[in-house]
Amino acid sequence: MQLAIIHQESRFRYNAKAPKDHLLGFIPWGRQSSAYGYAQVMKGTWNWYKRKTGNWRAHRDDFTDVVDFIGWYGNMSYNTLGISKWDARNQYLAYHEGHGGYQRQTYKRKRWLMAVAKKVERNAARYRAQLARCEKHLNSRGWFSRF
Repeated sequence: MQLAIIHQESRFRYNAKAPKDHLLGFIPWGRQSSAYGYAQVMKGTWNWYKRKTGNWRAHRDDFTDVVDFIGWYGNMSYNTLGISKWDARNQYLAYHEGHGGYQRQTYKRKRWLMAVAKKVERNAARYRAQLARCEKHLNSRGWFSRF
């Protein structure tokens, strides 16, 4: 699921930024939000993660940190909202809208977001299948028995 969310949010670009706002429709004027990095995490949400986990050195443009963050957020979504950790569609909706937005079902008014969540679900299934094939291939070669 983490890979599918990262793919959706940044296409695996470590320094992805939120789109720019425009004054009068054509003059670039700041960013729409503080979203940044692989997972397009808002600054406040990232600070919440660092405070709760004690991972003060984490960075939004560090792949390992971001994968950990998405796993942590998914676990929070499971504990808070009861969303299965294997339910990529609803995990993404909670990720995008925040836990409060998910509880208020704000995503239901956003057809485009529902379509994106289905895409994340398909990509998560594809990544899961690819990883299973890799594991099977490595096991057949005795790779795991070396450790």
